[in-house]
Amino acid sequence: MSGKTLGLKPDTVLKSYWRDNEQFADIFNAVLFEGKQVIKPEELEDLDTEESSVMEHRNYAESIKASRDTIKVSKKSTAYGVELVMLGMESQEHIHYAMPMRVMGYDYSTYKKQYDSNAKRYKVFDGMTEDEYLSGMKKTDKFLPVITIIVYYGEKVWDGALSLHEMLDIPEGMKTFVNNYKILLVEARKNDLVFHNVRNRAFFGMLKVILDRGLSRDEARKKVIDYAREHNVDRTVIMTVAGATNCKIDYNALSGKGEFDMCTLFDEIARENEAKGEAKGIIETGFDFGLSEKDILKRLQEKLNLSLQMAQEYISMFGKQTG
Repeated sequence: MSGKTLGLKPDTVLKSYWRDNEQFADIFNAVLFEGKQVIKPEELEDLDTEESSVMEHRNYAESIKASRDTIKVSKKSTAYGVELVMLGMESQEHIHYAMPMRVMGYDYSTYKKQYDSNAKRYKVFDGMTEDEYLSGMKKTDKFLPVITIIVYYGEKVWDGALSLHEMLDIPEGMKTFVNNYKILLVEARKNDLVFHNVRNRAFFGMLKVILDRGLSRDEARKKVIDYAREHNVDRTVIMTVAGATNCKIDYNALSGKGEFDMCTLFDEIARENEAKGEAKGIIETGFDFGLSEKDILKRLQEKLNLSLQMAQEYISMFGKQTG
C-alpha cells in the first residue's frame, strides 16, 4: 500500500477517458439507442463543465455551485428530430441516495446558463412584446435539451432512487400532480449495453469481472488477466480501470513502453479493497470506543502503514459525520 501511488486522481483519469469523443458517443449510443450509431463522434464539441448559476427569488438571490464531469454538445444529431442536444456525463463511485436531485440541479444549471446567455441579447424592447421583455426571452426562443448519464463504478448493487418520486413520501393519489425527474444510470458491475468502441468494451468487460462478487479472488484474477491479454487491452483502459476502482497504482508503470502486468493491477486492486475493509473496521471500532479522530488517524497509519493523507481519505470515507 505504501510503495505505489497513483500519479493522477481517479476522477481526473475518468474525466480524461470520457473526454474522448468516440468513447463518449459510444456510451450514449449504447444507453439511448441500443448501440445504434446515432450520435457521431465528429459531431461532438466540448463545453465548459462549470454549471454554477444564481437562483433569483423575489427578495434575494442565492448562488448554486455545480460542476459536471464532462459535457458536450451534439451539433448535427437528428435523432427523433433533435438537431442540437447537450450530453452530460457523471462518474460515481459510491451510491448517492439523492442522485435524482443532484442531476436535476445539474440540468437546471445547464438550462439556466442557456437562459442567461440568451437574455443578454434583450436589453431594450426592440420589437419585443412587454411579456417577452419581462421574461428575458421571446416566445419563439428555444433552448437545447440536456441528457445526463450517470456511470456507477461501485461493487454494491445500486439501491438508490432512480427518480425524484422515489425520494418523496407521496400519497398514491397525489403522484400524478407531483412533477417527477428520472435519471439514466449505468451500473458498471452489471449491464447489457452494446458497445462498438474497443476501449469501452474492454473497460466495462474488465470492470464486470473485477466487481463481480460471485467470483472468488483467484477466479476473478484469472478472468481479468486472460481478458486483458486476449484483447490486448492498452494502458489507457488499464489506467481508467484503476481510476474507476480507486486503485492506487504507480502511474509510472504505465509509461514508457506502455506495458503493464495485469497481475500487478489486479493484485493492487485486491489489496486496495482489503485495505478499505481493514480501515473501515479500525475507524468504526475507534469511534465506538470513543477514540478521537487524531487517535484513529494514528492507528490507521501504524496498522496499515498509510500516509497521513491516505488515512484522512479513509476517515472521510468511513468516519462519522461531525457537525
